[in-house]
Amino acid sequence: MVWDKRKRIKFNKKANSLLLLVENGLPRSLKPTWDAATNKRILTLDKRLQAPAREFTNTVEEELGIQLRIVQALRTIAEQNALYNQGRTTPGNIVTKAKGGTSYHNYALAMDVVIVKEGNAVWSILPKEVVKIGEDLGFEWGGNWKGFKDYPHFQMTFGQSIRDLKKVK
Repeated sequence: MVWDKRKRIKFNKKANSLLLLVENGLPRSLKPTWDAATNKRILTLDKRLQAPAREFTNTVEEELGIQLRIVQALRTIAEQNALYNQGRTTPGNIVTKAKGGTSYHNYALAMDVVIVKEGNAVWSILPKEVVKIGEDLGFEWGGNWKGFKDYPHFQMTFGQSIRDLKKVK
């Protein structure tokens, strides 16, 4: 048996089978998060992202004691355009460089997360330990981008470009 402590599973090489050994109920990828709003937003993500999103938020809470909230997931084109216009043609700071249809949020492949302390969202750069957990699960972090840094942003594109996604939609 090979024990993977991070995922809390055992793989039986001899029987070539995977045995889930669950601590405290469900695995992190299936267990609801601490936050009802986050759970609802996860359900708007592409099915391939739902388990990693739950595992990300649950792992950060269990291993680091930090509660994350997904504040944005799937966005409509109109919602994306409204965010794009912010700081350009409407009041506020510029928060995105992506117009409607050019964000992975529009295809349910991205989410924005913040830390929650004492019930309040903390809009600051995430600690590197939080980012590492996300990246270890396969997410790309917007804070690593050249040019415009999108610190709350995590996405999984599955090798698909925006052009590819526009063709499918």
